[in-house]
Amino acid sequence: MSSEGGTSTFIIKWINFLTVLIALGVIGFGIWMSSHTDGCRKSLTLPVLALGALILVISLIGFLGAWKNNSILLWIYLILLCLILVAILVFTVLAFIVTNNGSGHKVAGLRYKEYQLQDYSSWFLRELNNSHNWKNLKACLVKSKDCANLSKKYKTLKQYKAAKLTPIEAGCCRPPFECGYPAVKASYYDLSYRPASSNKDCKLYKNARTIKCYNCDSCKAGVAQYMKTEWRVVAIFNVILFFVLSIVYFVGCCARRNAASSCSKGR
Repeated sequence: MSSEGGTSTFIIKWINFLTVLIALGVIGFGIWMSSHTDGCRKSLTLPVLALGALILVISLIGFLGAWKNNSILLWIYLILLCLILVAILVFTVLAFIVTNNGSGHKVAGLRYKEYQLQDYSSWFLRELNNSHNWKNLKACLVKSKDCANLSKKYKTLKQYKAAKLTPIEAGCCRPPFECGYPAVKASYYDLSYRPASSNKDCKLYKNARTIKCYNCDSCKAGVAQYMKTEWRVVAIFNVILFFVLSIVYFVGCCARRNAASSCSKGR
């Protein structure tokens, strides 16, 4: 066995041992996400758990292949790792493309931004305008009580007007600012006024807890912004993961060549 090959085999053993620990951490984080978020915010829970499980399985195969100096296991390891790298690359590129469009619009007197659905990518428009998808999303938005909790977070009208609402709170719990409805208290507006805008969201908004602005395009835009932020974080994480796994893949190639060379010399 060459010293270079032996070094590669040694390195891949411990790289994959550390990767196993990282995989267990990713799985643990996925479980934490599942238990600490409502149905509306679980869009990345399953992918996180799946990614952790895949990294765990592949790392164990690579660790055993390097430990036993088994070229077959290392071939399987390298093929699976290559597929993971391709999948991460494709997902990351698509995630950056999908999240490239869309940003909030500043409104005078407000500390938060308002969001417009047409600003976002065609993928977001297609998914959020799908009646079946939005029905499920709307149901869990109502269940999450984001809007109902605003009156508990902001006891006075002054506090509410000075609040920095999240994209979902700004889009789903109140009518667009252009409607001109005066706020009575948190997430409750005086609808006796004639809308100052022709925006259809102005007529869709109701003070009822189960209605609010859940049927509004502004609500869909708020959800799109939340998803965009979530996807962008995952995309950045994937860039780092791709770089690290590429190094592991290169070392794995060295270890496989060493194992194959040892087998041929042993015959």
